[in-house]
Amino acid sequence: MKQLTIISGKGGTGKTTLVAAFASLAENCIMADCDVDAPDLHIILKPEVKEKEIFTGSKIASKDDSKCNECGKCEEFCRFDAIKNLKIQSSKCEGCGLCVYICPKNAINLENRETGYLYTSETRFGPLVHAELNMGEGASGKLVSFVRGKATTLAENLHKDLIIVDGSPGIGCPVIASITGIDMALIVTEPTISGLHDFYRILKVTRHFNVFPTLCINKHDINLENSKKIEEYCSNNNIPILGKIPYDEDIIKAMLERKNVIEYSPDGKASTEIKKIWKRINYLL
Repeated sequence: MKQLTIISGKGGTGKTTLVAAFASLAENCIMADCDVDAPDLHIILKPEVKEKEIFTGSKIASKDDSKCNECGKCEEFCRFDAIKNLKIQSSKCEGCGLCVYICPKNAINLENRETGYLYTSETRFGPLVHAELNMGEGASGKLVSFVRGKATTLAENLHKDLIIVDGSPGIGCPVIASITGIDMALIVTEPTISGLHDFYRILKVTRHFNVFPTLCINKHDINLENSKKIEEYCSNNNIPILGKIPYDEDIIKAMLERKNVIEYSPDGKASTEIKKIWKRINYLL
């Protein structure tokens, strides 16, 4: 079983568009949406949820007022100002545990905090594992690991050959959790100033974790000069460029109908290039 993760140094490069397209081209695969802060793969794939699990990625303080002697130490030492008038403000509590440590009456305990949900669903292209973090919650990297673990177990049970992971944008903790231990990363970039900058950053992350990087330039024809810079950099650093997708309004029209571009326009400009990219991915894997 192989694992392919599609990542980008910034948002809006077309990462999810590619994953949705690959889903219709792949055989015997599972999809995993690891952009848990702002998941959107389900918008195109229209999954039917089969299983929903609560994710508890952090802790929150809870106080037993019957044991409290109102000494005020918890309120005095809480550096997050999460305790006011001896009442715990759940929206501010970081679950650090200091109040538990200093309470002389053992009136405070840490409890699991419901921080998000994990879904196992079925789509027209096969199984999808996806998740959603509650607003304002941390532990996104932990939830990504939870998603990947669930996807791996499901793939093994169903005898799937491939897991296609829609990674988070950027270079932070959820991205690291999305690429560790995978077989290949496909970096999606665009020929803009911010696209160039963030492509260099995400490339450093893949190299740090010994992940094999490949590249796809999306909307390559909107700035041919910047596209050439990316190509020259990849040529000098032995990074395979698997394809250059032209700007194609069919992608937007497909999304409006909640379809991937292969379904909407199988012989269009973007679809033709994406099919070539998929053949190259299969060869390298």
